[in-house]
Amino acid sequence: MNPIISDSQRKYTLFMLVLVFTSSHIDRQIMGILGQPIKESLMISDTQLGLLTGIMFAVFYATLGMPMAMWADRHNRRNLISFSVFLWSLMTALCGAATNFVQLLLLRIGVGVGEAGSNPPSHSIIADLYPPERRATAMAIFGTGINWGILFGFLLGGWINEWFGWRTAFVVVGLPGIFLAILVRYTVKEPPRGYSEQRQEAVKPPAFSTVVKFMWHNPVLRHIVIAGALISFTGYASVIWIPIYLVRIHEMGTGEAGSYLALLIGVGGALGIYLGGRLADFLSARHGQQWLPWVIMLANIIAAPLLYFTFMAETPMAAIAAYVIPAMFGTIYVAPAFALIQNQTPIEMRSVAAAINLFIVNIIGLGLGPFSVGFFSDYFSNDYGADGLRYGLMTTLVIVVWGLFHYLRCGQLLRQQTQAVIHNA
Repeated sequence: MNPIISDSQRKYTLFMLVLVFTSSHIDRQIMGILGQPIKESLMISDTQLGLLTGIMFAVFYATLGMPMAMWADRHNRRNLISFSVFLWSLMTALCGAATNFVQLLLLRIGVGVGEAGSNPPSHSIIADLYPPERRATAMAIFGTGINWGILFGFLLGGWINEWFGWRTAFVVVGLPGIFLAILVRYTVKEPPRGYSEQRQEAVKPPAFSTVVKFMWHNPVLRHIVIAGALISFTGYASVIWIPIYLVRIHEMGTGEAGSYLALLIGVGGALGIYLGGRLADFLSARHGQQWLPWVIMLANIIAAPLLYFTFMAETPMAAIAAYVIPAMFGTIYVAPAFALIQNQTPIEMRSVAAAINLFIVNIIGLGLGPFSVGFFSDYFSNDYGADGLRYGLMTTLVIVVWGLFHYLRCGQLLRQQTQAVIHNA
């Protein structure tokens, strides 16, 4: 018989997982606000900067996430999360000692290796603690860690760079994670698998190939994963390159740019994630689960045109003003998508399903998004100089339109599922 999990224990576990997610995004996204000073200090190209912030980090982060998720479906998830936090925090602090591109690249890969072991087991734990009707909200609260991480990463990174240099910024944001790793290990309790569904029997994890086949043959999962990857392509590219764009083209200091973006992406984006989760839970409870993807679709229809004005603004304040809505709405996809994947996946597959989703999202979004902007920035700079970065950012908007189709189709399939259940009842 499963032990009873108190409401305070449930809330504390979720709170600690939010801190973990926040730490990972501080260490990951700080490259955005430090990008221009690193470029100037190490004398690297935008393409190399895209490698540091994108594809090389993402390949290791996403690929290792799957074996670590398989381990998490079989062993203690809390311990894996604790070790992961320790590793990425140490690697981040050591980034401050890098003296050339290769050294910094290897250390950023180390950060990616550490972060690979955190998200899938976190998703699985949350799914065990919260039933389906409350899961999108719980995932939304967890997802705000992205934006709290950006808030603290941009704010601390921007001002510490101006006062002490980019190397010190890495050390300051990296070291606290080591204490967090110890706190997770000794204060968080591992919940029973399937607790929220009141499963009593032991859960036997399937083979990796079984999970892949299940996800591939489920059209809802196919569309939500593809859509999330495409939307995150633009999202990750924007988070990394807009700070560099403000510093390079609009001549803001890293402290000033970091302060504005901490407010817009940090606070605004966190609000977008939370409201997106609450709105998705509200609409899906009353009108069907098709509203999980449709909420995301509508948010991006509003945000995409404003991103265009952000990239083409003639003044820094115009760019900041145009970015207010995209910064908030661009994060709405996180909670409904995470919840939908957990809802559509059997208990014994959840960590691996989350890892497969994150692998695809991170290779395409985190990997190719920032890298493609760096590549096209270098390409267009031959004709447009510093404005090449504007046009590099513009290329990401095409991908948003593609993603909207998959969100629309996913909602249609979910509506058909609901109608089939009602018809067969």
